[in-house]
Amino acid sequence: MKNLNSLFKAGQSVSIKETGENVTILRSKYIKNMKRFSYVVKEYPSTFYFEEELKESESL
Repeated sequence: MKNLNSLFKAGQSVSIKETGENVTILRSKYIKNMKRFSYVVKEYPSTFYFEEELKESESL
């Protein structure tokens, strides 16, 4: 069976790949029929992102 661990955790700072904007993960949810995780970010709570749309923020 596939490991169902999300790549990002709540409170983690990540970047949106398309814009490069730093955001904070509010919550994540596994979408069973799509077989991937979706994330809601603190800055845009009415929008969700998939794992492939986000990347880890680079530490300064």
